[in-house]
Amino acid sequence: MSAMDIFTLMLLGLVLVSGIAACLFHNLLVSLIIYMAYSVIMSIIWAMLEAPDLAITEAAVGAGISSVLMFVTLKKLRDIRKKAQDEKEKEQV
Repeated sequence: MSAMDIFTLMLLGLVLVSGIAACLFHNLLVSLIIYMAYSVIMSIIWAMLEAPDLAITEAAVGAGISSVLMFVTLKKLRDIRKKAQDEKEKEQV
């Protein structure tokens, strides 16, 4: 078994683990970071499969644009929760 085969198997294992881990974590920020890692690993796999167009697309869209959009959404959700909590505390006083 060559070093490239071992590296490929390690990447496939990481894809499997990161996919499952992103679903199982309850902390949304941790899940999002794992999702970004999944996208980076997939772009490496696409590059190894000699599909540079897919590798670039996966890196740009998967790890880039969609992750940034999810970070912004997560930030807005936290702001909404904090605002609702502040209003609830004001009502109690």
